Amino acid sequence: MDVLEAIQARRSIRKYTDEPVPPEMIDRLLEAARAAPSTSNTQSWKFKVITDPQIRARIKDVAYGQKFVARAPVIIACCLDLDAFKEKGKQTLKLVLSGAVRPSMEMILRAARGGKDGEFSPERVVVNGTINVAIATEHIVLAATALGLGTCWIRAFDAPAVQEILAIPEGLTIVCLLTIGYPDQSPPARPRRSLDEITF
Repeated sequence: MDVLEAIQARRSIRKYTDEPVPPEMIDRLLEAARAAPSTSNTQSWKFKVITDPQIRARIKDVAYGQKFVARAPVIIACCLDLDAFKEKGKQTLKLVLSGAVRPSMEMILRAARGGKDGEFSPERVVVNGTINVAIATEHIVLAATALGLGTCWIRAFDAPAVQEILAIPEGLTIVCLLTIGYPDQSPPARPRRSLDEITF
């Protein structure tokens, strides 16, 4: 399956078979993430792979009871690594931990308005880093589709609780969880706007 076919075939899968995903296949997915582009090649991502059923069940409980989270044989926690931004990342982490900087739509809009400049902007570090993680995560999603696996992005979870369950180190924050496994459903494509509606 080529990348264009994978893009068209990808679905959000919430039902999985019990078949485990082989470790070598997980490695191929992580290699796809490693090849992703990033701001100034910071590669501001870290991934934690979870296969233990008891840990997956605990994550399900703090992901607002979404049952498929525990049933997927693999969960990948896709994390923003602020340390990848070196000194700027360290300063940003201090501000985030103190509550002075909180990721929000206002922050995204402020960072998006600015062009390239030499000034330190913790907002820009967080936004650029999060975009980097999202790109790498979608590389995993498309690679998984090409390998016959299903995935589902998850943003509905209690982030501090998941951070604690997974013992995520300081300097990392979870951007999203990604369930992965062999699909036990074939949902139809969701409607998409026409090209005329999304181009100008």
